Amino acid sequence: MTQISKGPLSQISRDFVPKPFQADKEDCYYFRNQQNIGRNYRSLTSEEIEILVKNNNTAEVWDKIQVSEHFNPSLVRNCDFWGMVRLGDLTPAFLEFHQLRLPVGLYNCSIISCDIGDNVAMRNVHHLSHYIIGNHVILFNIQEMLTVNQAKFGNGIVKEGESEEVRIWLEIANENGGRSILPFEGMLPADAALWARFRDNEDLLRAFKTMTDARGGTRRGYYGTVGDNSVIKNSRIIKDVMIGAHCYIKGANKLKNLTIQSSAEEPSQIGEGVELVNGIIGFNNRIFYGVKAVRFVTCRNVQLKYGARLINSFLGPNSTVSCCEILNNLIYGFHEQHHNNSFLIAATIEGQSNIAAGATIGSNHNSRANDGEIVARRGFWPGLESNFKHNSKFASFTLIAKGSYQKEMYIPLPFSLVATTDKADTIQVLPAYWFKHNMYALERNAWKFDKRDKRHHKEQPIETDYLAPDTAEEILGAMLFLENKVSEHLGHPVERTDLLENLPMQSISSLEVMEFVKRGVALVRKPLQAFRLYHLMLDYYGCKQLYNALVAILEQQSGAGSLEELQRRFKSQPQEWFNLGGQPVQLTKIKRLQTQIENRSIKNWNSIHSVYQKWQSDYADEKMSHGIHTLVNLYGQKIKEIDTSFIISALQSLKEHEERILKEIIQSREKDYDCPFRQMVYHSKEEMYAVLGRPQDNTFIKERKKITRHRLRDIDEKIAIVQSL
Repeated sequence: MTQISKGPLSQISRDFVPKPFQADKEDCYYFRNQQNIGRNYRSLTSEEIEILVKNNNTAEVWDKIQVSEHFNPSLVRNCDFWGMVRLGDLTPAFLEFHQLRLPVGLYNCSIISCDIGDNVAMRNVHHLSHYIIGNHVILFNIQEMLTVNQAKFGNGIVKEGESEEVRIWLEIANENGGRSILPFEGMLPADAALWARFRDNEDLLRAFKTMTDARGGTRRGYYGTVGDNSVIKNSRIIKDVMIGAHCYIKGANKLKNLTIQSSAEEPSQIGEGVELVNGIIGFNNRIFYGVKAVRFVTCRNVQLKYGARLINSFLGPNSTVSCCEILNNLIYGFHEQHHNNSFLIAATIEGQSNIAAGATIGSNHNSRANDGEIVARRGFWPGLESNFKHNSKFASFTLIAKGSYQKEMYIPLPFSLVATTDKADTIQVLPAYWFKHNMYALERNAWKFDKRDKRHHKEQPIETDYLAPDTAEEILGAMLFLENKVSEHLGHPVERTDLLENLPMQSISSLEVMEFVKRGVALVRKPLQAFRLYHLMLDYYGCKQLYNALVAILEQQSGAGSLEELQRRFKSQPQEWFNLGGQPVQLTKIKRLQTQIENRSIKNWNSIHSVYQKWQSDYADEKMSHGIHTLVNLYGQKIKEIDTSFIISALQSLKEHEERILKEIIQSREKDYDCPFRQMVYHSKEEMYAVLGRPQDNTFIKERKKITRHRLRDIDEKIAIVQSL
């Protein structure tokens, strides 16, 4: 039943903060004054009051209306004022945005206890309560806009006197709430990953909660804000929302308990028909056309559009989601999901992912509770109308063909193509598929992600190279897996040289593997080809990182010292790596950070974010050392030390790799032009070129050719330097 309370009109603007929650020497305006510090106001003159009354304005008490020096009362008409209202400068002018021109001033508005900035254009704001409005703001046709004293603005905190039951948790990665986190303004993917993916330490989880409360502030009485140069028009309900500068909101149905981060450099936009509740919205977001989002965090440069539903989820930076439904997910950066019937539930998706139309990720639960999960490492591409069951786990850059996958899956082989067979309990896996058949896509994606990273402030780095410590470790694990399975198949141990050289490629067409699918079978196709491709690409990765290390060292020193520095890297101990929100990090570093958080030597989220930046400053050197160790792992005891002959050999191999990869990039792209089924929709090749563009004009290929030419020249120079040592 609807409960409507009644009180005397004289109290309509009183006691915004109840007395029990006001400290000594505080009043209900305490935090308002802190939020809007530095302005000088004066009381209205009798002449100004006379003009205001003549213009059909009313006030609860005119003495409570304060104004700035250049206030013009003739620009305020048909307005009601309740409580203390402070008005900035008003001068005869108009504000224009997207061809909408409105005169500066306040017209047909009802205002309770607000601060209004300089030269605003406010028209038909039917109820504005407890807001601080910035300078040069347009508010046009708004039904209800208010802030309550216990407003949290999307942060997962509780205010003084509230019970724990009102706290807003994000139940990410697991529907059952076992990986719940608390949202807060400025939350990064690594924060969410650190909180959600390491759940076996109660002290750590308590520390995260304490830091979040401290960051959000548990005192009552903060006002909502609208930053300078923002525009809000034709919107219905805006309640408990912090709105940054240069934000554009039009036609919103309901915005409640939100922080909308926006700035001149990274303006955010909220569009028609959206309903957003309990969330943190990152800088440079575009959310429009009927989006529904509840209990969520979006990072920088995110787009939500065309009826997308985002619920109990964390969405990483540079992501675009249209039409589909996303529930209970932890999603890292560069996620793409564009189709009306795509469904993603209870998953951790580690970014650089693309979810096709009709894909159903987590189509049902295979246990007695709704606690199933799917984990997909970066580069996850499920095909059209594919569906997967909880629990499943996929290695990096797994491409899955259309199909209904009836069993749980564990795919530890990265860069694979997965497909169904005629048998319901059998799948096919073609490892290293990307290396063989689509080098263009791999290389272009890495290039594309860097180009499309529109974050003005990159608080957390994102690794976009498909060959990095995390994926290299997966490849090493996949090689060991294949080595063991081939040995089982042949009935005796095999040497790595047999796998690379001696065994004929066609001698093992497939391996039957039971461990991939629970109660099912996986056929691993062309295992020897995969092993050799994995070895080839790791050799490329290792040689490239050795080259990068040599370049970095030679920039700082020359001569024998460079060899000594490479030897130091060679002797350093290899580490296990973890993808923390898109940033590969040595697991020992994560454990060290967790210990510092537990013992309170790190006490807040800003300090944790500084650690991420420190990790990134070390990352290039660590990646180079990891690449050198990868070469050692590939060649075993053959590498005794880093000497000139080894460096020269690696650099010469790198030249061959660069030439080969450029050739494969071009060849894999040319398939799109040579395929007769692509050609048949065109009357001629010239028409095809007019529609698709000519292969030689491809922007990425042209840039890659240029980079390769430069690198080959530089490698020759480095070889000459090493030969002179």
